[in-house]
Amino acid sequence: MNKYRNEKIIIDEIRFDSKLEARRYCELKLLQRANEIKNLRRQVTFELQPSYRKNNKTIRAINYIADFVYYDVKKDKTIIEDTKGFKTEVYKLKKKMFEYKYPDLEIREVKRNEIR
Repeated sequence: MNKYRNEKIIIDEIRFDSKLEARRYCELKLLQRANEIKNLRRQVTFELQPSYRKNNKTIRAINYIADFVYYDVKKDKTIIEDTKGFKTEVYKLKKKMFEYKYPDLEIREVKRNEIR
């Protein structure tokens, strides 16, 4: 269990950070089998700010890692999903940075009550 009280769980030999994320993965796999979505990917990294050097030090890049990214066939667009039980301040800041850098993309937050 981590600091947010999420239990790690393994499905298909993949370790998920929470039961919520694991359940959503199972739902998305079913949608992919039904050809409603395609190109399902996990833990996709989006660079928000590149790394740089200052005072002879390398400052790491700032990245947002999406829980899931897939193409929604009916909506004809790429969906970026994040399963959220709790929104941290870091997540809120990264979401703003994401929306600024990737104006044509949107993070869809999936909450507990939305997953069967």
